[in-house]
Amino acid sequence: MTLFARVRPRPVGRSTWWLRPIAWLAPALTLGAIGACASRAPAAAAVAVPERADRPSPAAALDVSADAWRLHREAIVVDTHVDTTQRLLFDAAFDLGVRHADGHLDIPRMRDGGLDAAFFSIWVPASVPAPDAVRRALALVDRTRETVRTHARDLELATSAAGVREAVRRGKIAVLLGLEGGHMIDGDLGLLRTFAALGVRYLTLTHSAGTPWAGSSGDAAPRGLTPFGRDVVRELNRLGVMVDVSHVSDETFYDVIATTQAPVLASHSSARALVNHARNMTDDMLRAVAKNGGVVMVDFVVTFLDERYRQAFAAMPPAVASRVRDLAQRCGADEACSLVGANQMIHELMAAGALPPVSWTAIVDHLDHIVKTAGIDHVGIGSDFDGATTPLGMEDVTKLPRLTDALLRRGYAPEAIRKILGGNVLRVMADVDAIGRRSSER
Repeated sequence: MTLFARVRPRPVGRSTWWLRPIAWLAPALTLGAIGACASRAPAAAAVAVPERADRPSPAAALDVSADAWRLHREAIVVDTHVDTTQRLLFDAAFDLGVRHADGHLDIPRMRDGGLDAAFFSIWVPASVPAPDAVRRALALVDRTRETVRTHARDLELATSAAGVREAVRRGKIAVLLGLEGGHMIDGDLGLLRTFAALGVRYLTLTHSAGTPWAGSSGDAAPRGLTPFGRDVVRELNRLGVMVDVSHVSDETFYDVIATTQAPVLASHSSARALVNHARNMTDDMLRAVAKNGGVVMVDFVVTFLDERYRQAFAAMPPAVASRVRDLAQRCGADEACSLVGANQMIHELMAAGALPPVSWTAIVDHLDHIVKTAGIDHVGIGSDFDGATTPLGMEDVTKLPRLTDALLRRGYAPEAIRKILGGNVLRVMADVDAIGRRSSER
């Protein structure tokens, strides 16, 4: 996560939102224990926006066609990666049921954006020692499940594709759990089974640093799966939990493809042919996912979406470095403050010309490339909302219908768009679940 010239110190902290900037520049942003969660910075506190009876239709503000609006509302829209979980844990004042003026996601805005289901990321920085990481991961699971319980009118916990469909049929938003980083199982298949029993339905094998058993795209030296890593993949298959290959090294990716008996998921990755970043997937990897029957979910992080921005960001202009230091000082150990503040900071820098502006249409470019490379059955959306610096025009979840409108304008048929919006990942979930059931019966 460096904002300076490309050096490769030991990767720590979160890489999906600002790509190794703050954690390398200010190690204080990573936590060592849950007890530090109480140190929320007042300047980053959430601001609730009162609901108004005369609030105009979101479609009017987005300039989307009536056909696109209707299609988006009829489809089951699934986002495989949101980081709002950090706000649930770190910010005692944050209420998911209230419309907020900051961040990307809450229930009112999910309704406006037509988001029917979201995987809430259970993420702890890779720098946190494994026992503490396990403890905090369990706290994140608990906070998410408690949020579902206390907002039962709007939310429903889902653990299967059928569960998602049933929640949508009943007018609920389906909440799912994804574990982002294999370090949180602490080398213990028993812990993996515990997380599965709590409702986790994918495991991202690594985060920004590898585990003892799997290499990460953030590692200095390339490596793949160890024998234990292959056991993890096989156990995920048996449990009916998706193997998530976002964040892993290329070597780990191909080891997974050679080991798994079930389709894989890349919960938040984009196309390396368009942006040369190790977190993105090469065309050969995209074709391998297609052959495996899996799905690649396009990430909304600007550094993964636009090559010109990626290069400018890596060069670390002085104005950027100054703002990063200010944010690090303000947020301290508060992950939620850092995640939400990073998005606001980068948008201001793009508006001021300190960084190249990135349009939301870049998301559609990556979707289109993956369709042309892997096929229409193997792509979807994994936004990284509340953990990403999103492009201009995709400021929050209410802007999702723009993707449907853009795809229609590019000539995609309604059924193809339904697959991209959620149908593909629901198919993979069902396939993985069925393979797990058959494996358990044997």
